[in-house]
Amino acid sequence: MHCDLWPYIHSMNTTLPTFFVSHGGGPWTHMDEMKAPYAKTIEAFSQLQHRLPAKPKAILVISGHWEAPGFTVSTSEHPPMEYDYYGFPAHTYNIQYPAPGSTSVAARVRELLSAAGISSQEDAKKGFDHGTFIPLGLIFPEADVSVVTLSMKSSYDPAEHIRVGQALAPLRDEGVLIIGSGLSYHNMRGFRTAGAMAVSEAFEAYLNDAITDPDATQRLQKLANWTSAPSARAAHPQEDHLIPLMVVAGAAGGDAGSRLLVDKVMNVAMASYQFGATPAPLVA
Repeated sequence: MHCDLWPYIHSMNTTLPTFFVSHGGGPWTHMDEMKAPYAKTIEAFSQLQHRLPAKPKAILVISGHWEAPGFTVSTSEHPPMEYDYYGFPAHTYNIQYPAPGSTSVAARVRELLSAAGISSQEDAKKGFDHGTFIPLGLIFPEADVSVVTLSMKSSYDPAEHIRVGQALAPLRDEGVLIIGSGLSYHNMRGFRTAGAMAVSEAFEAYLNDAITDPDATQRLQKLANWTSAPSARAAHPQEDHLIPLMVVAGAAGGDAGSRLLVDKVMNVAMASYQFGATPAPLVA
């Protein structure tokens, strides 16, 4: 089914899944030499639209590249690009992802957070960092769906981010696709080193066990207690790229997760997950 033929059927109470995607390193989608190592990710992400029961009216992204002292929501109608990486080819600083923002969706996000007793702020200048425009460039290449971003809180409290996700769960029935963008392994000194694959696989096995637990209470407890996992701090010396998973797992409510894929790049395993909705087969 082509995405341009998908109806907006949210009046029928279609519940969208939530996704956690491992977005890879820097602007790799725009570097020819990097496309072959990421071939599995490219194939899978390009088919994620086909896993949706309906085309979303908007996307809410929680990126591992945006944190603030308090939860902050982007409100720009025309978000600028943020090239938050260093030392890459000149052309990667001209990448464009011209999706619009949405003040109405941003307001709804803040309304839901406020109703749950969670304070938030607005940022009218925040643009798309590479944790947003790199995966969305593969998942929604037409850039025809409004995108709003929500920051992490710099305390990185996993339980607090789970609670944020729980507060935002109604968005799933309102046509808003919630995506957490990070990495299942993020140790900048560990990539490509001996032993990194074993560390990343051990930690991912814990994450997979946690997200697939059919008991929602146990599932969220395992995620909140992620530091007890094998190789936890070796996989995430700082948890900025893991915390977006907490938000999407909280938003999933009673829906357990499943692996979308595990790709092996830079000598580590990078996993992406889906919560809710019966997964459609990926198109070969």
